Amino acid sequence: MGSSEPIHVTDAEFEKVVLKSNLPVLVDFWAPWCGPCRMVAPVLDKLAKEMEGKLIIAKVNTDENPQWATRYGVQGIPTMLMVSGGKVVHSQVGALPEGMLRDVVNQFLDVVKSAAPAA
Repeated sequence: MGSSEPIHVTDAEFEKVVLKSNLPVLVDFWAPWCGPCRMVAPVLDKLAKEMEGKLIIAKVNTDENPQWATRYGVQGIPTMLMVSGGKVVHSQVGALPEGMLRDVVNQFLDVVKSAAPAA
């Protein structure tokens, strides 16, 4: 099930929403006080709309939900993890300009598509 906007995920929901998702997931570890996180937020909103049904964008506020960030060794934010089939395929640290972030997301989706068994 896709969503046209980013889903805010708590530590308790992370496994269900991210690791058990049928769709690839971009997880954005962020915090309200983080300037670069705020810069990248509108781009993620846009991508969530455009990629509805292909990609889920999940946002984890690390101030409120530190468990998974710690588990994945997230040091700086924003950190974006690209997860498919419960595994981290790629991680991206720091805010990227929209064009570069789109490229990273498209590459991630290509990799996931080529790795998926043909239906």
